[in-house]
Amino acid sequence: MLRYNISMSNLPKEVLKFFWGDKPEELDWEKHKVYISKTILGKGDVLAIKWLLKKADKKYLRNIVETKRLDPKSKNFWSIYLS
Repeated sequence: MLRYNISMSNLPKEVLKFFWGDKPEELDWEKHKVYISKTILGKGDVLAIKWLLKKADKKYLRNIVETKRLDPKSKNFWSIYLS
């Protein structure tokens, strides 16, 4: 079984748990912020959402909600929350 050193990633462990199919050391906020944001908006828990709201402003996140595919419930929730 492969294990990755979470400390090699620049993302906190409360966020990394939503990227179980990715290599943590390859995830970088600056390079993958659309993918990271979309994943957290669709699947994140309270801690991951708090982290994301500190990292990205509401205008950026509204753009993600409007232009990227999210499941209908997440899209509706975030459209209202970020308005």
